[in-house]
Amino acid sequence: MPGRLYLVPAPLDFGCAATVPIGEVLPAGTLAVAARLTHWICENAKSARATLKRVGEVQPLALPLQQQRIAELPREVHKKGDHAPASFDARPLLQAAVQGEDMGLLSEAGMPAVADPGSSVVRAAHELGIEVVPLVGPVSLLLTLAASGLNGQNFAFVGYLPQEAAARAQRLRELEALALRTGQTQIFIGTPYRNEAMWQALLQVLKPQTRVAVGMGLTLPLGSCRSASVAAWKQRPAPVKNDTPAVFAIGA
Repeated sequence: MPGRLYLVPAPLDFGCAATVPIGEVLPAGTLAVAARLTHWICENAKSARATLKRVGEVQPLALPLQQQRIAELPREVHKKGDHAPASFDARPLLQAAVQGEDMGLLSEAGMPAVADPGSSVVRAAHELGIEVVPLVGPVSLLLTLAASGLNGQNFAFVGYLPQEAAARAQRLRELEALALRTGQTQIFIGTPYRNEAMWQALLQVLKPQTRVAVGMGLTLPLGSCRSASVAAWKQRPAPVKNDTPAVFAIGA
């Protein structure tokens, strides 16, 4: 019988100055499964070992860190994603599961394959007859949506927006038009060091009545999610910084 592929969430504090005890953001059941796994697929082996070290402080690991079998996804799929059928054949990474070993898919932050690479691994697991088991943990997109006051019955995650100012402004206008016409909340992210540029673009491009929510450092001690109209935001200090991951959402 093949093993299972567990989708193991990671804390949302990757790359942040502050961290939280892992037991505060991952439930005991998730930590117990992560502790017993010894075969992993991840974005980056170094950060995966750092996460497993934190797991080991709560639940003893089945093998020492140095003996964990960790395979990395190709670098080229990290940002552009691996959700397209022809993007990457992940079946060779799952040979341990084919042979009966349980495996873990681990992201650097949040749920793997959601706003992160890993879809190719999940797709390959289904093709190989390997059961896929998502574990419970934080997902910044849904935490922001829940706390935004925007439409949680109809929403879309659209990934990264363009970096170039004119292209980003055009994309924001398109997303705003869709949100105002259909009521569908539009959720997107950016590279943290561009947060302030993104915020200025939102205030400059969007209509005064459009609502904007931003989740910053969610699950961290100083984390927050704030929501207001563009007109109201223009009267308030910017809620973003260039050193903390953020999730943005716009809607009616």
